[in-house]
Amino acid sequence: MDISTVVDTTGDVPRARRLSESTTATGLIVVDSHPVTRLGLTLMVNGQSDMRTVGEAGTAAEAIGLISALRPDVVTIGLSLPDRPGLELAAELRDRFEGLGIVIFTARGEDDVLFRALETGASAFVSKTASSPEILGAIRHAAVAASCFSSRGLAAALRRRQLAPALPVLSERERQVLNLLLAGLSVPDLAGRLHISVSTAKTYVARLYDKLGANSKAQALLTAVRLGLVESAPAPARSGV
Repeated sequence: MDISTVVDTTGDVPRARRLSESTTATGLIVVDSHPVTRLGLTLMVNGQSDMRTVGEAGTAAEAIGLISALRPDVVTIGLSLPDRPGLELAAELRDRFEGLGIVIFTARGEDDVLFRALETGASAFVSKTASSPEILGAIRHAAVAASCFSSRGLAAALRRRQLAPALPVLSERERQVLNLLLAGLSVPDLAGRLHISVSTAKTYVARLYDKLGANSKAQALLTAVRLGLVESAPAPARSGV
């Protein structure tokens, strides 16, 4: 790729052009709570001719101070920082430094984490278990395309999201009924707790079963747990339901 054709429109002079017209390598700050991770990434980067680390930080506060002072081209961020979440730091950095390349460097590769990284405005998402060429490629991508998200697992994650069944939309009252059923209350008991008639309570329970595609309380609760609508396992059933 001809680096002069890659334009970062967030500054007066395209970053790619600045890099190609000078002998200065891409400057990187490594942000991670683990010293061993910072050391390993620093050694990897400093072994390249086109990039070098200019600083490292173990906390978000240290990172913001270093980035403000040194103005690196790229920053890598671990998810678990002692003073605040790494994704929260990434979102703030994107707001404050529009042209900064931001690489989320993490051991957690779950789809929801990847999509949250995308939403923060990060430039790339790469696993700590990825190969050296993939990690270095993510940094190089971030240096020339800060506003363009890149992740090896993005396409597969998008396919999984499209294939996932849509979650049922529950009203506030239906969520209350669900949680009371989960706690083991019978229909008469939850009617008393919610100050509604037993007939109305039965209507809410029937609507809940219909939305969850269930024919019984046990099936409804198991489905709710599986879909992530509740976090606990169903309580033992009581009589009267």
